[in-house]
Amino acid sequence: MVDKPQSGTVFGVPYNFERPSVGRLLSSYWQPGKGMLVKKPFGIGYTLNLASWRSWIVLLIVAGLLWHERQGEGPEAEADDDPVEVVIDD
Repeated sequence: MVDKPQSGTVFGVPYNFERPSVGRLLSSYWQPGKGMLVKKPFGIGYTLNLASWRSWIVLLIVAGLLWHERQGEGPEAEADDDPVEVVIDD
């Protein structure tokens, strides 16, 4: 039988199913001089390069959106879950 490759690309998307080591995990998330997105150390696709300042902007925006969403979970938010009647005139 032919062994399947453990890493490569499919339609331009990288994959890597080799057993990850601690060194490879750390080095894949911190790559100075590379772009914002780098190949994942394990799995399919890309991940954020924490050595890029753009990645930190993305993380701050996501954290702000999550915080804003959590702030809306009060008693007022439950009133918005009521069904709405829609009337269509012909």
